Amino acid sequence: MLPLWLEPLARLVDAGGAILVGIALVAALLFSLALERLLFFRLTYRRARRALIARWTARHDHLSWSALTLREVWARELIARLRRPLPWLKLLVGLCPLLGLLGTVTGMIAVFDSLALSDTGQARAMADGVARATLPTLAGMAVAVVGLLFTSRLEQIIRREDQRLHDRLARAVEDSHA
Repeated sequence: MLPLWLEPLARLVDAGGAILVGIALVAALLFSLALERLLFFRLTYRRARRALIARWTARHDHLSWSALTLREVWARELIARLRRPLPWLKLLVGLCPLLGLLGTVTGMIAVFDSLALSDTGQARAMADGVARATLPTLAGMAVAVVGLLFTSRLEQIIRREDQRLHDRLARAVEDSHA
C-alpha cells in the first residue's frame, strides 16, 4: 500500500507508463536549470557586472588597442558565464518530444499486443489504450514548449545584457573623465 501522497504518482505511471516518469525527471532537471539561471542572473551576474565595470574604470588606460581588447575579453567572459547552461537547456528541450514519442510507440506496441492476445476486436479497449499511449507525447510536447519559451527568453536576455554591458563599460569611462 502506497502512502497517500504517492498515489497521484502511481496513477501517473499507470496512465502513461515509465516513460512519463522519465519526462517528469527531464522536466524537473530543465526547470531546476531554469531556476538556477534566474537566480544566477538576479544575484551573481549583476554583482559580477558591477565589479567588472569598477575594475574597468579603475584602469588608467582606456583607449589603447590592448585596453580595448582586454575590455572585450572581460565582457565576453562574463557573458559566457551567463550563456553556459544554454546547450544543456536546448538538449533537454529537444529530448522531451523524443521521450514522448518513445512513450507513444511503446504504449501502442502494448495496445496491439493486448489486442492480439485477446482475439477480440474491442474498440473501447483499443481507444482507451491509444489514449493512454498518447499521454507521454502530450506531456513531452508541453514540457518542450515551456522549455523552449524559457530558452528563447534567456537568449534574448543574454543578447540584451551583452549590449548593455558594452554600453555601460563605455559610459563608465566617459563619466569618469567628465
